Amino acid sequence: MPIRTLKTLVVAGAFGPAAWLLHAALTGGLGANPIDRITDETGTWTLRLLIATLAVTPVRRLTGWNGVIQLRRLLGLAAFGYGSLHFLTYVVLDQFFAFGLMARDVVKRPFITAGFTGFALMVPLAVTSTAGWIRRLGGRRWARLHRLVYVSATAGVVHYYWLVKADTSRPVRYGAVLAALLGVRAALAWRGRARPAARR
Repeated sequence: MPIRTLKTLVVAGAFGPAAWLLHAALTGGLGANPIDRITDETGTWTLRLLIATLAVTPVRRLTGWNGVIQLRRLLGLAAFGYGSLHFLTYVVLDQFFAFGLMARDVVKRPFITAGFTGFALMVPLAVTSTAGWIRRLGGRRWARLHRLVYVSATAGVVHYYWLVKADTSRPVRYGAVLAALLGVRAALAWRGRARPAARR
C-alpha cells in the first residue's frame, strides 16, 4: 500500500472516534453521564495512540519497512489531540474553569497528578514535532527530548490504573503492551551498541 494512502487512512481513523463522540453528543447517545463517557473515550484513545506511536520504531527495525516511520508524527499529533480533548473535558465540562480546585486535585489526587504529568510532557513533543524544530535542536537533542514520550505513556497507564475502582484489566493490558514495546526498544538499542563492540 502506498504510504500516502496509508497516511490518509491513519488520519481518517484518528478522526473517527472524535466524529463518533460529536455525533453521540448531538443525538443523546452518550448515556446517563455524558461527561464521564467523553472523559473515558478521549483518555483511552490518547493512550492507544501513544502506544501506536511507540510501536512505529520497533515495527521498522523488526520488519525493515522504513516507510512506517512517516506515520509516527501523525500518530503522535493525534495522541496529543485526544489528550487535549481529555484535558479540556476536565477543565471545561467537569470543573467549569475552577482552577483553584484543579490545582488542589493535581496535588492531592494521585491519578490526576499522573494524568496531568503525562499530558504536560506531551506539549513540548507536539510543539517540536516539525522538521523545523528538528533542524533547530539538532537530531540528537531532538531525539533525546522525544524520549519523554516513554514517560508520558507510562504516566498515562498509571493514571488509568489509579483511576479505575474495581476492574483494572484494561489498564493492565495497556501496561503490558507498553512494557513489551519498551522491552523490544531496549533490546534493539542494546543489540545496536553490542555490534560495534563485537567488531573491535
